[in-house]
Amino acid sequence: MEATSRPSKLESLANLATIIVSLVLTAVLIRVFLLPQPRPAANLTDQHIGINLKQSLPDVDWAKNKRTLVLAVSTQCHFCTESAPFFQRIQKERPRDLKLLAVLPQAVDEGRKYLDGEGVHVDDVKQATLSSIGVTGTPTMLLVDGKGTVAKAWEGKLQPDQQAVVLAALK
Repeated sequence: MEATSRPSKLESLANLATIIVSLVLTAVLIRVFLLPQPRPAANLTDQHIGINLKQSLPDVDWAKNKRTLVLAVSTQCHFCTESAPFFQRIQKERPRDLKLLAVLPQAVDEGRKYLDGEGVHVDDVKQATLSSIGVTGTPTMLLVDGKGTVAKAWEGKLQPDQQAVVLAALK
């Protein structure tokens, strides 16, 4: 005759705890890796709003430009390269009163060559450290008024729905 052994209460509790931990871990992994993460609308960033760029970029005639979209990019930034088709679209669809200014940490000649290679045509290219204009990541777009003050800013590579928000703000 075979003796059946029943698990002790301690073994049962340990098994139950293992099952609960496994379920919680599974839920966390699904949430982190499989579910879409919420993102801010159009990567609009407030940290740049109100910054005046007159001292950082003194040779830009902000008053003459009236409105300027500053493209803070780098030749070393793959997100900038991936954003080139959007920058081309901005160039084609922009209102006449909007000037495009590219600011890069690289030399002006290197910046022009990079932008031309990507098919991005701007009104002017300047060389400056990006931190001097308050930019910490590329690409960043700064919509600047005629006084040299940042009115709106977008950071990072934008998704199509976010790009539509930017284009609407530029019109």
